[in-house]
Amino acid sequence: MKKLQVKFGTGNPKGSSRSLIRPLQRDRGSGGNELNSRRRVDAVMAELEKMIGLENVKGLIKELRAFIEIQRRRQREGLVSSTNTLHMIFKGNPGTGKSTVARFMGKLFKELGVLTQGHLIEVERADLVGEYIGHTAHKAREQLKKAIGGILFIDEAYSLARGGEKDFGREAIDVLVKGMEDYRDNMVLILAGYKDEMDYFLETNPGLRSRFPIQLEFPDYTVPELMAIAQLMLAEKQYMLTPAAAGELERILRREVLFGHPYNGNARMVRNIIERAMRRQALRLVNKKTLTRQELMSIEKEDLLRPAPPVG
Repeated sequence: MKKLQVKFGTGNPKGSSRSLIRPLQRDRGSGGNELNSRRRVDAVMAELEKMIGLENVKGLIKELRAFIEIQRRRQREGLVSSTNTLHMIFKGNPGTGKSTVARFMGKLFKELGVLTQGHLIEVERADLVGEYIGHTAHKAREQLKKAIGGILFIDEAYSLARGGEKDFGREAIDVLVKGMEDYRDNMVLILAGYKDEMDYFLETNPGLRSRFPIQLEFPDYTVPELMAIAQLMLAEKQYMLTPAAAGELERILRREVLFGHPYNGNARMVRNIIERAMRRQALRLVNKKTLTRQELMSIEKEDLLRPAPPVG
């Protein structure tokens, strides 16, 4: 697993002394509100801990929580509270948890008082880039406005710079850069995509790198992690694997990770396998007149096997 790459940006490009933590005044002198807020933060963190793997990401989120809470305490004591730029880059293959983590961060930042709403707006190039002069700026500003109070998550962000000098994608980048400064007190911008493409995107747009001091890599899941994800998905739906089915699933996952598509080592692949097995289990059971609870819950090895091709 690759090392966490994190840099914290301090200071304010506009020279402002605005605080990172927005609604401190509402908590002051209200022990009950603060206790309830801490409980909600703890609930979000507990939800995050349930995610399989992503130890580097969890470590960063714990750092951010600690930093924000300490700044709150410093401010209450009349000390200078430092600001951090929270705009981020997420690098990784599809299905490695990028949008899920962004959603968790929205919830956490709301409870910590950094964001007022904590919602997540997910967009891609088509949502930001227009078809004629002036259209792009309008579309990009509309998405920024929707994200105020929360997180704007741009998937495959590198595609904004792929069209050459005359492409409207570069206009979208300019609007986003302005927006992330204008709304920096109440919005977090996350750019996400494949690692190599995002690295190239930042190299060809050097002005962006310093604006995103937090860069996280989301590695592909290992086979044991994929197995744990599968077990979790099944438990949530009240299914379970028989021992033979568990062995077959592990064999399938190892084959896919070693010999399949290079981007196969992710949770979406596991979800597809599990949902297909559930459909095949239903087909296997549907004509039986009586079924036990155990039969209704069990995924058998045959439910995971690919059907044999038709003869002739």
